[in-house]
Amino acid sequence: MSNGKPLYVAAQQSGMCENTARKYYRQAQLPSELKTERDWRTRPDIFVEVWDWIESLLTQYPHLQAKAVFEDLQRRFPGRFADGQVRTLQRRFERWRAQKGAAKEVFFAQDHHPGELGASDFTWMNGLRITIAGAPFDHLLYHYVLTWSNWEHGTICFSESLESLSSGLQNALLRCGGSPQRHRTDGLSAAVNNLDEKRDFTIRYEALLRHYGMSGERTNPDSGNENGDAEARNRRFKDAVEQELILRGSRDFSTRGDYDLFLNRLFDRLNAGRAQRFAEEQTLLRRLPAYRLPDYAELRDVLVSKGSTIRVRKNVYSVHSRLRDEHVTVKLCAEHLDVLLGSALIERLPRLRGNDHHRINYRHIIDWLIRKPGAFANYRYRSDLFPTSHFRIAYDLLHRQKPARADKEYLQILYDAAYGSEERTNQALQQLVADGATLSAAAVRALVLWLENNGATRVIEPYVAPIRLDQYDGLLLAQGGAQ
Repeated sequence: MSNGKPLYVAAQQSGMCENTARKYYRQAQLPSELKTERDWRTRPDIFVEVWDWIESLLTQYPHLQAKAVFEDLQRRFPGRFADGQVRTLQRRFERWRAQKGAAKEVFFAQDHHPGELGASDFTWMNGLRITIAGAPFDHLLYHYVLTWSNWEHGTICFSESLESLSSGLQNALLRCGGSPQRHRTDGLSAAVNNLDEKRDFTIRYEALLRHYGMSGERTNPDSGNENGDAEARNRRFKDAVEQELILRGSRDFSTRGDYDLFLNRLFDRLNAGRAQRFAEEQTLLRRLPAYRLPDYAELRDVLVSKGSTIRVRKNVYSVHSRLRDEHVTVKLCAEHLDVLLGSALIERLPRLRGNDHHRINYRHIIDWLIRKPGAFANYRYRSDLFPTSHFRIAYDLLHRQKPARADKEYLQILYDAAYGSEERTNQALQQLVADGATLSAAAVRALVLWLENNGATRVIEPYVAPIRLDQYDGLLLAQGGAQ
């Protein structure tokens, strides 16, 4: 209209009707300026008579839930409040907390600087359902991140021990070629001295930090956001692993080495997109020392008991009976422990996870157990003396076939396996059980000899998946519904 066009033409070109255009033209205001805020209710407030009481409760108990209050109101005033009105009360609670409630925790975004901070954390990988040769592979990942460039690295481990932390951290530092000024973890007991208010970190962890010229930081309890870089990368890395597994078409790996290679290649691909920033940060990292610290704890003067066992970190391990009453040195690594007599390595044993477990190798004690067969029936660690399921089945059959001699016969079979071939003995037991033959040490020995001479194939021990108890709940519910 300012260009001289009539009202109806201007309205058509503006995409509105002529009456609307005339209204805006006469008001000489924009449509947004003509809109007024509604300050009146469209329906009566059903909570007006009880709101003062509710507000007093909220003032005293700020975390009170609207649903609980609404259910209480329904009990106090039967028939007055309908179920669908609970959402109205929830909105009232939200507005009250926004206007009069307590201040909420604020998270402050941080600026990161190259070469200053590396953060690490342990994260469980079980949710990805990884299997090795068909068997579930429960494990953690030690995850390290340079917070400025987001360069990351990880090491498979099985517990949040200092040995796992030391191994994973040193692997990451060697891979990136330098160390930052500071290293941050959460309150994990492997590094943080939670029992001594005078010391923030354990002595061994402080020594590790000193060796690489880093100062240590820890987050406050229940404050995972303070280690947010590591926590966020945990989640995103596991998402990336999940996507790669889907594209791969399988979650099973032939060996652990194949799985390690899979993870390392994924880390390389993720880090490729950060190559420029990492190159800038790498120039500011501190040079690494000339050598790597040992990834183990050394326990000296560990006494071998009369039962030919040692106790290490609340777990029991057997050693050869010839070491009974000797004092040995144990090097406790992340996944195994080395037993030394003097400076000589005697035994390397898989490390047990958790507490109050035991690992007894029948080869260590069979020489004397076969001389004392009466001790076998009530031996505290008898369950460890069945190397495979076929040995256990054979023992049960011996008890049914010849109960008086079952222990002696089984121990003789175990003795032959220790000084012969456990694999061939296992295969012989499997065949004899399948044939329904009468078991005896002599029969097993004869079949083992025949198998060795005829080059029989290897027997693969079957894997039986753990039973899911929730399936029984479903069966019970189905039966109840049928009745």
